[in-house]
Amino acid sequence: MLSSPISGNFFWTRFLAGLIRPAALIWPVALIWPAAAAPFDVVVLQGMDKVTARVSTIEAPVGEVVKFGALEIIARTCDKRPPEETPESAVFLDIWEVRQGEAAVSLFRGWMFGSSPALSAMEHPVYDVWVLDCKNSSSSAAETSGGDTPPKKAP
Repeated sequence: MLSSPISGNFFWTRFLAGLIRPAALIWPVALIWPAAAAPFDVVVLQGMDKVTARVSTIEAPVGEVVKFGALEIIARTCDKRPPEETPESAVFLDIWEVRQGEAAVSLFRGWMFGSSPALSAMEHPVYDVWVLDCKNSSSSAAETSGGDTPPKKAP
């Protein structure tokens, strides 16, 4: 007896085969999925005082308070994609405005992205802050001392 395309066994067999085949094709891709973003311990930010038009580069160690004008900035985490991927730095920031004699006002808490500063921007009438990069404190120390040491010669 032939089974009808609408009958239970034929339908479910074809349906499940349709699900399994694409999954079998995706499985090898999942094994070679790109590496995840790596955490770094220093955030490189840029800030602008709109009143004076002064732009400053700010290096903020993760977990420490950094002041920029009347702002206090704490970088909670900084992730950066590996060099073989599309460049992206993602930073979770807490930014407060602190004025003498007043309680601190939270201005921003969330993720900022180096490639898309307008995606999640801090809105303030006087200050702008955006992400430039993530780096490790050990790599910045190596870069500054790198010019003083002569290059190693091959044996």
